[in-house]
Amino acid sequence: MTDNPTRSFIVLDRLRKEFGGVVAVNDLSLNFAKGQISALIGPNGAGKTTVFNLITGFLPPTSGSITLNGVNLSGKKPHRIASMGVGRTFQNVQVFPAMTVLENVMVGRHLRSRCGMAVSCLLPQALRPEEKRIREASMVWLEAVGLKDQADRTAGSLPLGSQRMLEIARAMALEPSVLFLDEPASGLNARETAGMGDLIVKIKAMGITIILVEHDMELVMDISDNVAVVNFGSLIAEGTPKDIQANPDVINAYLGA
Repeated sequence: MTDNPTRSFIVLDRLRKEFGGVVAVNDLSLNFAKGQISALIGPNGAGKTTVFNLITGFLPPTSGSITLNGVNLSGKKPHRIASMGVGRTFQNVQVFPAMTVLENVMVGRHLRSRCGMAVSCLLPQALRPEEKRIREASMVWLEAVGLKDQADRTAGSLPLGSQRMLEIARAMALEPSVLFLDEPASGLNARETAGMGDLIVKIKAMGITIILVEHDMELVMDISDNVAVVNFGSLIAEGTPKDIQANPDVINAYLGA
């Protein structure tokens, strides 16, 4: 990567989201650096997932702006933002349970497909090489997350930990430049959480920026380069994991003594 890994990559400028009279995100200004693992932490209801939904286009902001590499994302639909190299997973696992594990990952490649609807209908023979490429690329990501041997199983039959790995494989099939992970260790045991941490670090080593929402503080402090803490939709602290662990405002609001 030739880019400076410390420069601002995603910039939130006075970002605000109101639901009726409730302010979920309160004029939040925050920069996420390119090539780093940045964690967004805070108590339940602090607005973390709302921030993710605003950045990825699942919710429109009430006011403020969001830019990715200098391009304004505000008002863009999720599929347009995804086409700009933004991948994500969800707080509650979102897989297609009746489809196979491989098919789930292949779905994540659709934005990289060269064959549109017209070609598929009029020249189906042209689709076969494309499908072969999609299948091969998807298998690479299944192998990366340890699910290659489960490719033909239905996704709904996998245990929770494997479903979370599958979500990441599907998001990576998009070939993103930035990956948003919403509580990837939720519901995982200690061994699975350690494996998740190893995978996230490996993805960072590929040059992919990672933004993480997570309640497992041991995982956050072990793998993050930078941590931002929000409470009631407002930023209360930002810094290295060491800085955050020693911050009295964070201790009072979230971490505890």
